[in-house]
Amino acid sequence: MEPTQRPYPRAKEDEQWRAELTPQEYEVLRRGGTERPFVGEYTDTTTECVYACRACGADLFRSDTKFESHCGWPSFYSPLAEDRVEYLPDHSTGTERVEVRCGSCGSHLGHVFEGEGYGTPTDQRYCINSICLTLQPKA
Repeated sequence: MEPTQRPYPRAKEDEQWRAELTPQEYEVLRRGGTERPFVGEYTDTTTECVYACRACGADLFRSDTKFESHCGWPSFYSPLAEDRVEYLPDHSTGTERVEVRCGSCGSHLGHVFEGEGYGTPTDQRYCINSICLTLQPKA
């Protein structure tokens, strides 16, 4: 995954994000925080749906790519399409990780990891904070 930072079609000023998001949503989505493991709304959800960005509504992941990783956060093996997310290097914990952001608004979603041995088609785990997502059930 190459770093991909680009202009955001759904960008907003910080004051507008603060007005639209709860303090917890703002902390994770706009400041790169992390919700506690095993407390998120969608950690164990199995509903057939599309998961969208809570900040801007852009479709990000499908439920058929969600899998149980037992890590405490919703895990997916691929985004809906590569242009739906962007990847940035993250060295904030003293290790090298890859941050995943919404490709439409630049909101922090979580991180993607490779080579962990999960039996998924991509050998990737998109570890995404539940608070960053909304669930849109299939009709």
